[in-house]
Amino acid sequence: MSLAGGRGVWAEFAKSRAGMAGVALLSALVATSAGTAILVPSETLREWNDPLAWITYPKAAMPAWVNHVTPGSVPEHRILESPQQVSAVHGQVTQVSHRFAVQYGDAGFPDDFIYGYGVSYSGSPLLELRVHRPDGAILDLYSASIPHSDAQATHQSRVFSSDAMLRKNLQLASGMYEFDVSGLPAPDIVFSQAETNAPLKGEYAFEASFYSYGMVELPESSMVIGGKAFGLMGTDELRRDLAVGLLWGTPLALFIGLAVSVASVMAGLLYGVYAGYKGRRTDEAMMRLNDVVYALPALPFLVILSVTISNSIFVMVGFLMVFGWVGIAKVSRSMALQIKARGYVGAAESMGQRDSRIILRHVLPQLLPYAFASIAISVPAAITTEAGLSFLGLGDPSYPTWGHLLHDANTFGAAARGLWWWIVPPGVMIAVTGLAFVFIGNALDHIVNPRLRQSRAT
Repeated sequence: MSLAGGRGVWAEFAKSRAGMAGVALLSALVATSAGTAILVPSETLREWNDPLAWITYPKAAMPAWVNHVTPGSVPEHRILESPQQVSAVHGQVTQVSHRFAVQYGDAGFPDDFIYGYGVSYSGSPLLELRVHRPDGAILDLYSASIPHSDAQATHQSRVFSSDAMLRKNLQLASGMYEFDVSGLPAPDIVFSQAETNAPLKGEYAFEASFYSYGMVELPESSMVIGGKAFGLMGTDELRRDLAVGLLWGTPLALFIGLAVSVASVMAGLLYGVYAGYKGRRTDEAMMRLNDVVYALPALPFLVILSVTISNSIFVMVGFLMVFGWVGIAKVSRSMALQIKARGYVGAAESMGQRDSRIILRHVLPQLLPYAFASIAISVPAAITTEAGLSFLGLGDPSYPTWGHLLHDANTFGAAARGLWWWIVPPGVMIAVTGLAFVFIGNALDHIVNPRLRQSRAT
């Protein structure tokens, strides 16, 4: 069977179940990368290390789907950003109110609640915050004046459930409860039944009202009901959404793996083929240089270069390329020596064709199936090397690679604290990506390697 044509290679590849499984996995990774680039805002990538961008997210929260496995076992973290707005004028007083409705059915109490706002005003507006409970009771939570301004001004602030005034107001309303609420956190009082200290389930409505004699507008307003379950993949100790890190880690891993493997294989292929074809002193000198680079310990050099020069992800890709071509060069040289002895190469030489033309037209095309197999097999090594350097703290901290996620998990003791959602998903993604290219590479290797092809046939 001739494997010279691409159709023949593909026909053989399609018969491999492992190879097709690798293609399916790779297609899913490519689709994930494309979907991430289109659907996930690029601002989240730039804000990955900005604490203010994640301030409303919970700390070390597990994935929200845990509550679907064991319903209501963990209070869910809710961020309410689409309130119902009501505006009214009472004589000379303008009122602007935002109402946040939330259906609460968790078995435990929220960790906290936070109201954040940005108000545009003139004068000295009054802010009142209250909550309408499912049993019909209304609790006044907070009341305060915004700093006075004769001209139009803007003011941003947050009201926390731990605020002293809010706790004092709740203590004044303790008469509606049949148990002692002193010493209880504000969320426990607000979300508790009147008869017993157990969560009251139903619809709550938090209402923030601004009263002013002048102009008042409320362009920013949000309510956070704190919990320990949030998002698709949970959050880390720095409140960052791990789903964002995992999604953006996919195109970053494919970029690192493919860039390093393609560049290394092509460089090694050209180097080895040229050395093998030229032979004699040129071959000897080039192979000695290859041996010198091959003898260098790659990982210590990568660590030193990352510490002394730069830990940029692009510099790291360049470092990996420098050490990745030597093995390919040795194999391609030996293959070029065999192809050089064939008749059509001698015929091309006798016709006076240039060496570069012979190499590009008659030698390199014979090595392309081997090059594709080598590229596929080299990708996992590049990805795991970057992950290892990032895990050691030598990677680029500005990008959420899977190795960097594992480094942060190790730094904050995620394993000892049982934060499995911070450890398992990045490790699984590294394994799945490597497995996809291993499947593809092994299938191609069985096609282009005569010995493996003959053993499979027998």
